[in-house]
Amino acid sequence: MKRFVTGASAGVIALAIGAGSAMAQELPGKFDGVTIDAKLIGGQQYEALYARIAEWEQATGAKVNVVSKKNHFELDKEIKSDIATGTISWCVGSNHSSFAPQYPGIYADLSALLPSEEIEAFVPANIAASTLGGKLVMLPRAQFDVSALYYQKSLYEDEAKAAEFKEQYGYDLAPPETWEQVADQAKFFANPPDFYGTQYAGKEEAINGRFYEMLVAEGGEYLNADGEPAFNSEAGVRALDWFVDLYKARAVPAGTTNYLWDDLGQGFASGTVALNLDWPGWAAFFNDPASSKVAGNVGVKVQPKGSSGKRTGWSGHHGFSVTESCGDKEAAASLVWWLTNEDSQKLEASAGPLPTRTAVWEWVVAEAEGDAYRQEVLTAFQQAAEHAFPVPQTASWIEISNAVYPELQAAILGDKTSQQALDEAAQKATEILEDAGEL
Repeated sequence: MKRFVTGASAGVIALAIGAGSAMAQELPGKFDGVTIDAKLIGGQQYEALYARIAEWEQATGAKVNVVSKKNHFELDKEIKSDIATGTISWCVGSNHSSFAPQYPGIYADLSALLPSEEIEAFVPANIAASTLGGKLVMLPRAQFDVSALYYQKSLYEDEAKAAEFKEQYGYDLAPPETWEQVADQAKFFANPPDFYGTQYAGKEEAINGRFYEMLVAEGGEYLNADGEPAFNSEAGVRALDWFVDLYKARAVPAGTTNYLWDDLGQGFASGTVALNLDWPGWAAFFNDPASSKVAGNVGVKVQPKGSSGKRTGWSGHHGFSVTESCGDKEAAASLVWWLTNEDSQKLEASAGPLPTRTAVWEWVVAEAEGDAYRQEVLTAFQQAAEHAFPVPQTASWIEISNAVYPELQAAILGDKTSQQALDEAAQKATEILEDAGEL
């Protein structure tokens, strides 16, 4: 596969600006005097990629002004506010396959701004998931997300603990294969407030997504074949009870209902959590002595199964988009290309995230040879990807999540039974879908 250049001193490739254009733009291009305003996802694991923006500025003569750097939940609120007030003055935005269906009109078609051979270099499934209404609304970065199970290996090497566990639970202590085993082991290892068996993100789309994948693993469905909410089922109650029971047992931190992804990553890296379902982007962070107290003690395996025999596998991917209102779409598209090109994807993938370019997948496999930890990570996440599934195909997913998660929290905190919470959540979700014309 052709390797596309990235450095300021490297060569360039032709970029057709689009139908009707009489000129051609080169990548990365020259955009002296242009400033691109950008809204980016924030987080420690993303900073290495953003450091490459300075290289793009040097190569093109343009400047990037980061006007926001927040998690996707906060960016979502900000973007919706911009849409409501008609103030979309920025050019490049972080995007995600779970959030993108909400913004059908604000992003430009990148297939008209980038060469076809560049788009063809991506994994077709990721491009398909980034295409809405025939428009390529975002270019995928090396952040394909599906979660696998991280754990502290030393906990499974302690013979005294193994004997105590078997006496208490009746089976051998080993990294868990099922979510029932995760619950058993989380309760066994927990010693609050100093040590916890596991943790989970407890608000916004994060808890709704985790509930969704646990629901699937329990044999349920979030929306039925007619698009109606169906999660207030027996499978739904089993799924939600899993979170409730661990909270009641104090096997998870008391603040877990306020946790999002960065809290989980820092929590596991602190050495105070035994088992952690988490994304591939944390793999290098967890095993780096500079950032993690569990470095050298991290095991990774495919995500566990629910009672149906299905594994959890909520998945999606990050990307970057260019707004229709952008005053210089060619410069913005060049920046998006730069942040997702082969060198950028290698940079991100070297820290653990899964790439979305075919050639970088091949590179990751080759690079892992001789590195036992990276091979373990890659194997676990390759297996995890086999069980991946997207969010329900509705543009109302995030709005539904925002209505459902407080009900999930109410059950976790003991304010409602799981059935009560799910019944009320299903009613709210139904009203949202009806208002949107989807029911």
